[in-house]
Parts: sequence; C-alpha cells; structure tokens
Amino acid sequence: METSTILIIFLSSVLLGITMYSIYTAFGPNSKDLRDPFDEHED
Repeated sequence: METSTILIIFLSSVLLGITMYSIYTAFGPNSKDLRDPFDEHED
C-alpha cells in the first residue's frame, strides 16, 4: 500500500473513533451524570 492510503485509513479511523466516543458519552449510560448549564442558570 502507498503511504497516502495508510494515512487516509488511519485518519478516518481516528475520526470515526472520536465520533463514536462522543455519541457514547452523550447518550450512553453515564449521560445522566452530565450537567446541563442551562438548567443550572434559571432566572
């Protein structure tokens, strides 16, 4: 394989991993522990 192909596969994998981790953090089982700054700041 060429270097550019390996680099594209690596960067795509990193981007997909970050996206999947973000979705898991936002909607996974620990999402109940996240704080909402808009709920904390009530007028």
